[in-house]
Amino acid sequence: MSQMNRRRALQLLAALGTTGLVAGCGTDADDSEAVPERNPIKIGLVAPENGAGKAVGQEITNGFELYLALNDQHLGGHPVTLEKRDEGDTAKSGQAAVNGLLKEGVLALTGVANPAVMSGIRDIVEQAKVPLVGSNASPVSLQSVVYIWRTSYVLDEPGRALGEYLKERMAPGSRVTVIAPESSASLDVVQGFRQAFGTDDPRIADETVWTTAKPNPGDSDFAPYIRQALNRDPDALVCNFAGPAAIQFIRQLRRGRPAYQGPLYAPGFLTEGNVLNEVRSLLVDDNDNLLPGTIHTVSNYSADLNNSANRVFASAYRKTYNSSPTTYAMASYDAAQVLDKALRVAGPNPTPQQVNLALGKIGQIDSPRGVWQFNQPRTPQQKWYLRSVQLNGRLLSNVVINEVATLG
Repeated sequence: MSQMNRRRALQLLAALGTTGLVAGCGTDADDSEAVPERNPIKIGLVAPENGAGKAVGQEITNGFELYLALNDQHLGGHPVTLEKRDEGDTAKSGQAAVNGLLKEGVLALTGVANPAVMSGIRDIVEQAKVPLVGSNASPVSLQSVVYIWRTSYVLDEPGRALGEYLKERMAPGSRVTVIAPESSASLDVVQGFRQAFGTDDPRIADETVWTTAKPNPGDSDFAPYIRQALNRDPDALVCNFAGPAAIQFIRQLRRGRPAYQGPLYAPGFLTEGNVLNEVRSLLVDDNDNLLPGTIHTVSNYSADLNNSANRVFASAYRKTYNSSPTTYAMASYDAAQVLDKALRVAGPNPTPQQVNLALGKIGQIDSPRGVWQFNQPRTPQQKWYLRSVQLNGRLLSNVVINEVATLG
């Protein structure tokens, strides 16, 4: 970062109580070369502002804005105006948001929470030749793109990471049952899980129990599907839910008669954001002890990762927003970092096409998740972690157990 930006970042970090830590916003090479003040630019951020995706959209916005705050509202020496648009909850509403930002003359785009929206805006972005650094899940079908980069993951990867882990963990003769909403995102996750575990492995021979896919399910919507899954007498359940659906699934799983007390495995978004707060009474007894039934998730990030970039990011995030950061916020923070690096490479008066070329030259990212870099399909090559829901004092948290895979 420039000397001006570095001074501002350290002032902010001191105010946040993180004095002495080096801002994880760039490499040593970046810090040794001051970037002169450059022309102002506009960056367009697309994220849901209402509905079931609102919480994820807020995390995406928070992550990007935090990076800007720690860098004096600059990226690559350019003062930044962040133009925000509501993604909505359909491909059509996402397309309208992107078209509106393109008319505003943005140099680059970021955000996008819904994988269906990402697919729906593909052609618009590619034809406009304006780079999009997406910061949430990407569908497997999104391939052969030139202007779309993602700092999160491809949707089959959390399933693959979980499948690789459970394949070695589950004993011979055991049974794993998969339950998930019938959506394109879940199809990608479940396919990744089954392929990594082994499609012919008898331990996962049962058909997936597909539930209805509702953004805001009711108090009993999952009950018949849960009974169907538990009637198979599984040794472990694998699921794929997020947000309000995750809250309802855990509630109905734990309130069933009998309540399921076996191990539950899932991609990390099962327990991201406010989910654990909403289901605390079902996971912890009156004496603040965890009830039977462990919840394990795999994710590319956990707020307790012990590296310098994450100590800065997680501390600043907690002090700024009064909550722990999620993978959604982290990926958006990294999207800002990626654009910062690319804009340094692109020169003082870059075009969108020059920024896109520069994105392919930025190398490794010193991220709160750990070091990663873009692979050929423009997604991260990164580590995946196994986490367990545990009590940290009275607070329920996702705690890293170990690394389980490197994918990408």
